[in-house]
Amino acid sequence: MRALQNLLPIAAGERRVLVNVLTAVAGKGIGFLAPLIITPVAFTYMGAERYGLWMAVTALTGMGVFADLGLSDGLLTRLSYHARTDQEKAREIASAYTVLGASALVLLAIVALASRTVPWAELLGVDDPRLAGQVPMLVLICFGLLAANVPLTIIHRIQYAQGKAALSNGWQALSAVVSGLAVLAGVAMDLGYVVVVAVAVAAIPLMNLINTFLYFAVWNRPLRPRLANADRNAARRLLRLGLKFCLLSLLWSIALNVDSPLIARTLGLAAAGAYVVVAKLFALLNVFVTVMNLAIWPAVGGALARGDVARVRRGIRHMILLYTFGVGGAGLLLVVFGRDLLRVWVSAVDDSSVPLPLLGGLALWAVVSAMVTPLFVVQTATGMMKHQIRGWAGFLVLSIVLKYLLLRHIGVVGIPAGACLAYLVVMWPSAVVGYAQAVRSVQGERVGPHGTVAGAERLSV
Repeated sequence: MRALQNLLPIAAGERRVLVNVLTAVAGKGIGFLAPLIITPVAFTYMGAERYGLWMAVTALTGMGVFADLGLSDGLLTRLSYHARTDQEKAREIASAYTVLGASALVLLAIVALASRTVPWAELLGVDDPRLAGQVPMLVLICFGLLAANVPLTIIHRIQYAQGKAALSNGWQALSAVVSGLAVLAGVAMDLGYVVVVAVAVAAIPLMNLINTFLYFAVWNRPLRPRLANADRNAARRLLRLGLKFCLLSLLWSIALNVDSPLIARTLGLAAAGAYVVVAKLFALLNVFVTVMNLAIWPAVGGALARGDVARVRRGIRHMILLYTFGVGGAGLLLVVFGRDLLRVWVSAVDDSSVPLPLLGGLALWAVVSAMVTPLFVVQTATGMMKHQIRGWAGFLVLSIVLKYLLLRHIGVVGIPAGACLAYLVVMWPSAVVGYAQAVRSVQGERVGPHGTVAGAERLSV
């Protein structure tokens, strides 16, 4: 843990960071284990095609992370760096809820229309007539609840900005547990395919609603959102800032959630369902990287604000080595024992649909994508988003083309192969060039009297 020691000294100001990291580890661990536990139950109950359809629709809703227009991230920045009094914070919060509440209503109307007019069954490659008849309702449920959840997710950014990250992490973990229990109960009572999906998807917005009510009604009444506190200028500021986050989120969410629909369209829903199950094993490696990045981001920002570039350089080198060998070693274990784990975990998955090169490709993709993420953390901490945006835009286009072509020629192994090639060609140069420019800008930046880098816009992106 030498890398963390370089970036996270045990000082009074950093103890909260460590608490946040520990609760994030616990929360994300629970959030990841819950789907792992329910996957074999859901897969067996639904069958490969129905489960594959659910995962394909879920992947499409995952692309809706941009639906909040980046306002939740923008709100976090406004509350953390700009708003000082409770009155200012209440104005920012009320403005965000007003804009996103209106956005959610518009999205719900669009979802209702699209569920009836778009040929979803054809787009998702559903051949079974009985299953095809359930697709519009499935789309309406999944996308409708996504739209309803857009304003409800703000609560987590508010809690982070107020220093209540542990509380937010706890609610997110509880949401995953409730969702898992809802699926198990639905299967046990044999409620049917559509109802089981509905209760699974509804759990998260429901828990966010309860969290929001309790937080503002019991723990922080002065910040309770009121329509009278909404301000047009505050809404404009949030939109300008949020759109930068929105663009980046749109690019990476599409790029990382396109696999299941591509496989379903090219190889069929059964292949997509089997691939999702295998990919979930390797997603454990992404959880590790996400939690570690959560740990180093505030420390990097603080060190750069103080102009301590040498310490950041040293820490980033250590983090790259940690990710390379940590993710690589864990990935190798999954390659060796992956099939055995699958037999124990989801016995319904056919071994013939899980070739060894697929396991190797997923492990390599985890390493290739993890190695340079510390360089992107530095860019985000300094407010330099252009290289990430350009990189993800290029990766999105190139990866889809490569994945589609390779899928047709070498099968499902083409998904991680195409992702690795595109990431090496596009994202690695973006990471290196953007990191170098960010470090140079910090070295030439004048440090303000309060120990923060001059230029609010640089810190707010």
